[in-house]
Amino acid sequence: MEFIDLGRQYRAYRQEIDRSVCRIMESCRFILGEEVSLLEQELSVFTGAKYAVGVGSGTDGLLISLLANGIGPGHVVITTPFTFIATAEVISLLGARPVFVDIDPETFNLDVSKLSETLEGLQRRGTPANCVIPVSLYGLCPEMDAINAVAQSHGLLVIEDACQSLGSLYKEQSSCNLCKVGVTSFFPSKPLGCFGDGGMIFTSEQSLAEKFKALRVHGQTARYEHEFIGINGRLDALQAAVLRVKLKYFSKEISSRQGAAAYYSKLLEPLREEIIPQYIPGHCESVFAQYTIRIKNGKRDKVAEFLKARGIPTAIHYPMPLHLQKAFARLGYSQGDLPVAEKASREVLSLPMHAFIKESEQDQVVSAIRDAIKN
Repeated sequence: MEFIDLGRQYRAYRQEIDRSVCRIMESCRFILGEEVSLLEQELSVFTGAKYAVGVGSGTDGLLISLLANGIGPGHVVITTPFTFIATAEVISLLGARPVFVDIDPETFNLDVSKLSETLEGLQRRGTPANCVIPVSLYGLCPEMDAINAVAQSHGLLVIEDACQSLGSLYKEQSSCNLCKVGVTSFFPSKPLGCFGDGGMIFTSEQSLAEKFKALRVHGQTARYEHEFIGINGRLDALQAAVLRVKLKYFSKEISSRQGAAAYYSKLLEPLREEIIPQYIPGHCESVFAQYTIRIKNGKRDKVAEFLKARGIPTAIHYPMPLHLQKAFARLGYSQGDLPVAEKASREVLSLPMHAFIKESEQDQVVSAIRDAIKN
């Protein structure tokens, strides 16, 4: 069993993908170009954002978004400690200071009440924040209306890290189009993944979109004319060609993911005393980049080992929250500072999940979980 079966997906679309890749190879136009422009247009329509700008990765997208908005030394950026390091890494790379806010124990997303408390504390200490980056974790959007309202009251820029959530909805609005800037990733394991690295930035502000385009090519606004200090952060045509094929089937795949998640939840319901799936609020539709559960009573690692012995792969997203990582030791956080994230890191386990998973495979996964808890 595969944790994410990319081979099954490739075989489903193989002829179309191969034709598209060969077309790019024959054109010998590999960087940006028409294929990237067409993907940008199609994803703009898909999300409802006016502009989409293809970049080299989700990390590049976050970095360029901060650069374009002038975030740098002396600035403070709020984010979650319970996500992949890239979110906080780009803040640090620009010389700004990440400040972590604890998470909601049910959704695993940024806790809005604690966001307000943190912002007020920073204000009192004379170090107000400049930006907040909420992460749409496991394919679920956080409470963006509340986050946007708090941010507006404090004059903060909001960037949605939607690297796991392209295709999800919040109050019938698309992830990536819930605030001033949204960023997604096309890493192969993402809900919409390419055959390497890739990403996209979304906005409805034309001037910002033009700046994103310049920053992805070393700050260039005309050939060999550089208005800004940028990076080499371009999306290549081969990846765009693959993504354009997959995008045609993406809505169907989202439905399949949601169906698989519903089946997992049904199977796990009798185990609720030990197993708690991520909570999905009624006004949200998750794309289920991962199907993640909490395993109570210190049993997570034993369950993972039991499943491994039965040939069932799992993953821990994430085993150590960012505020306790050695890379951020200079920020001065200690064990116990963000207890909800710390507890989640000891309890979460992601199960095999993709658009092509079979119910018989899910039966096998949950049967093994049942046996692991029993033993």
